Amino acid sequence: MQRRLLLTTVLALTALSAGAESPMRPYPSGASRIGGLMNISIVDRTSGAELPIYRHRGEYWVAGRPGARYAIRARNAMGERIMAVMSVDGVNVVTGETAGVGQNGYVFGPRERSDIAGWRKSDSQIAAFEFAAAGNSYASRTGRPDDVGVIGVAMFRERRPEPPPPVVTPYPSRDEYSNSSRERRSEAPPAPSSMGDARAKAAPPAGSAGNADMAAESSAGAMARQSAPSPSLGTAHGRRETSYVGKTTFERANSQPDEVIRIRYDSRENLVAAGVIPVPQRWPRPSGPSPFPGSDPGYVPDPPARY
Repeated sequence: MQRRLLLTTVLALTALSAGAESPMRPYPSGASRIGGLMNISIVDRTSGAELPIYRHRGEYWVAGRPGARYAIRARNAMGERIMAVMSVDGVNVVTGETAGVGQNGYVFGPRERSDIAGWRKSDSQIAAFEFAAAGNSYASRTGRPDDVGVIGVAMFRERRPEPPPPVVTPYPSRDEYSNSSRERRSEAPPAPSSMGDARAKAAPPAGSAGNADMAAESSAGAMARQSAPSPSLGTAHGRRETSYVGKTTFERANSQPDEVIRIRYDSRENLVAAGVIPVPQRWPRPSGPSPFPGSDPGYVPDPPARY
């Protein structure tokens, strides 16, 4: 089955859907997927595992590993089509433009899931997403280093077609009504329920109720990078891979996104140093002989045999 990628509000591409989903892994804030309209996660393509997502000061973070390929896993949680405009390091993953919410994106069918694994090069190829030093990222190499280290997904609902107007039955003219009344009186007396039936047939159909729009969300804030122990990460323009897409039409219900997901990333060392990833407290070892040189819990073992 193929999936669709959108051209603005009219045309969309479709990428190959993924198979069974990876199991959810726990992380300090709950699960490794976030989002309401769509479940978004970051997948290590070598192990197939969804990376833990850490929530710190109102923002979401994942730890990347230099040289590792990754994918943005997206699953439509709704029973309707959703369009997702995706960006990496402030660059649209489909067109390569400096990202904006009004640009091209992928269209997901109801409950559909797929891994977006690279920069779209054509209808049949991508360049893999690969964690790399910020200076080697695609954004930096194309002169756009300011937003390196962030993954974004802007989601849009589809505009529903308006129902056709109700069919209005015109009332008969006075002459027609008088003639038909005389004919009915000459044939037979009117039944007691005939007027009630005529009124029921002339009643207009009920109108349809509208759907409430979801408000767009975006996270804010910045991580203090005091003495980062390793170079910051970005996403490189990796090796070419086969990935087929098709086209479809899609009209957004609103010009602004119904939901926005932002996930920042860096190396594990930098996230630990910044306090994003908590580390367990270790027993401080004093200078000189230590009364507790071992840290592993257990019980007293038997001594070795004398002979």
